[in-house]
Amino acid sequence: MSVHDSLTLHITADKFYVEPKDSKESEILVIDRVSQEISLQGNAEIPPAVTKSIWGIFGIIRLTAGPYLIVITKKEKVGEICGHAVWKVTDTEMLSYKRTTLHLTEKQTTDNKTYVNLVEHCLKTESYYFSTTYDLTHSLQRLSNTSSDFVSMPLHERADSRFTWNGHILKELTQQPELHRFCLPVLHGFICITPSLINNKSFDHILISRRCVLRVGTRFWVRGIDTEGQVANFVETEQILEYEKVRCSYVQTRGSIPIFWSQRPNLKYKPKIKINAANYPEVFQRHFDNQVYNYGEQVIVNLVNQAGSEGLLEKSFSQFITNSQNKKMRYEYFDFHHECGNTGLRWDRLSILMERLEDDIRRQNYFMMQKDGTVLSQQVGIFRTNCIDCLDRTNVVQSLIAKVVLQNQLTKLGILDQGQQIKDCKTFNYTYNNDWADNADVMSKQYAGTGALKTDITRQGKRTKYGLLMDGWNSLIRYFKNNFSDGFRQDSMDLFLGNYIVEENEGVVRPSPLQSERDWKFYAIPVIFVIATAMCLICILIPDENISTQLMYILFWGTASFLSLAAIYIFGSEFVDTPKLVHSKDLSTSNFYDAVKTTKTS
Repeated sequence: MSVHDSLTLHITADKFYVEPKDSKESEILVIDRVSQEISLQGNAEIPPAVTKSIWGIFGIIRLTAGPYLIVITKKEKVGEICGHAVWKVTDTEMLSYKRTTLHLTEKQTTDNKTYVNLVEHCLKTESYYFSTTYDLTHSLQRLSNTSSDFVSMPLHERADSRFTWNGHILKELTQQPELHRFCLPVLHGFICITPSLINNKSFDHILISRRCVLRVGTRFWVRGIDTEGQVANFVETEQILEYEKVRCSYVQTRGSIPIFWSQRPNLKYKPKIKINAANYPEVFQRHFDNQVYNYGEQVIVNLVNQAGSEGLLEKSFSQFITNSQNKKMRYEYFDFHHECGNTGLRWDRLSILMERLEDDIRRQNYFMMQKDGTVLSQQVGIFRTNCIDCLDRTNVVQSLIAKVVLQNQLTKLGILDQGQQIKDCKTFNYTYNNDWADNADVMSKQYAGTGALKTDITRQGKRTKYGLLMDGWNSLIRYFKNNFSDGFRQDSMDLFLGNYIVEENEGVVRPSPLQSERDWKFYAIPVIFVIATAMCLICILIPDENISTQLMYILFWGTASFLSLAAIYIFGSEFVDTPKLVHSKDLSTSNFYDAVKTTKTS
């Protein structure tokens, strides 16, 4: 059941009227800005109002000032999947139910502005996608295995809640079944639909990455697994091939190493990894039970370093897999940086890994459906790939696996001649590489704040000087964002997804988390550093008649500058941008045991 794809929003002093433009039915969604009641009315009279065209309702979120209606004001067409239009959100608008903020205290007004900025920041993160007639949250294979009753359900009800990013803020609408045509599920991740040509045969190459809403966050603030078995940066990526209404699909997943570990930012380029000593095998097993249930047999490809703290993670991970004795899991370890070099100059050695995975690719098969709906083959297993961030190295390997599968599909459909390789088709090979590199960049921006590293390997099949230069630049930007802006980004996601709920009387009855105070070191040490550095420069630049006195001053202020800078580095965690809403600290042993016991009981 489709969602309205064209709407007119009428704004009056007391109400929002949302009028469908694509329906002959005289149903108008009326939102009372005073009573906050939401209803569907037929033949409702709309008084004089401010009118604007919108393309969907993103949802309703409650902040200190009250509810805000979020609407989609601009969109651009990405393409079509199975004949259904797919759109990318390019702009949104937040509309407050309240006409003023005079009912708030000064502190509440400040907090409300911060909350609005947090929501707007999350909305501006690329990329959000929707379709009013097609379920983007499910793979082709999952959709083919559904019943007629499932297909007749409203779009928001049958959407996979793991990948519905506006699930929380849609709740006020979804609670009323009659409003289902106004409930638009939105996907966050990446979609590209590329018309392609090989041997004068036209087909569509489609790439969909679905970012999970469970245990979502930024690079250093959210790592590992939680007590529910959900992992950080979990993404399901589906590659679709459409040719003359015959459809092929192949799915892969990525996700953080599924044990309890953390890596809090502290101004160091690579913060120390901490592995919780109280890791529970049942939580680890819960994650893979979900994986097997959703995707079938698991081939776990681990790309982390063998040395250092990454090596400790690898040993813990492999030990858990060994102890689980699960016949539906196979572990494949490949030290990407050791084999290919830290800069990836020996990228050709990835062929070693691909040779090891050949049998798995063949055994897993892929989904294929004829134009009459007959299913010719199904995917029976999946690759679950990870590196430390599940970004750069992971994307390179996923693109290589997907290319092998696509090669088989194109040959099966007769698009490629027998013995012909994708790499021989220069135009399509370029398209394919860029689709996967674009996917890498978007996934990286959403988790780490910058474009991906090593995308020159994906785009051009080799390491380039420009690629190395861009990796250095992106690494520098990552450092600053991860230390000085990711707390804000983390809060924006926690607020948007409902991990933190703003209470109506926040800031009056109970204190707001936004008003938390910093430690004295945060204010004092930087001031000392600035003053000492300034005085040192003054002593150097302004000559003194007594050189020994001048040198003494330079030495004193230089030492003060060095010591204050060293103090900033030593107490680095005090100076990073810390989340305020859901400030998940490292689990202590007691808290960890309590969390696991609670999960078991429930």
